[in-house]
Amino acid sequence: MPRHPISKRGVCMKICFRQTIYDHQNMNEKELQMNKILADLDKTRLALEDAYAGFDSVTDPDLIDCYIYEVNSVLKRYKFLLEQAAKINLLPEEELDPESPVNALIG
Repeated sequence: MPRHPISKRGVCMKICFRQTIYDHQNMNEKELQMNKILADLDKTRLALEDAYAGFDSVTDPDLIDCYIYEVNSVLKRYKFLLEQAAKINLLPEEELDPESPVNALIG
């Protein structure tokens, strides 16, 4: 199996970033902030999907630990972004429910 030049132990973690193009001239500061938080939430959701997929595909104990840390890290970022969205009243209150599965995982 060929190895990627920056991979370790034959595993290459993929980092994905989407570029979103906004017309900054016609947006006020709050709209820019809202769009940034929404874009960050979307990136974080994709990162969480990737982390769970990686966790499901490995059997080596060290890699399992790695993906557990990655999932926890992404969940913390997701929680932070939800709190930021709540500060600017971006999301409906039901999405910020303290009983949500995300909060149960982070808690």
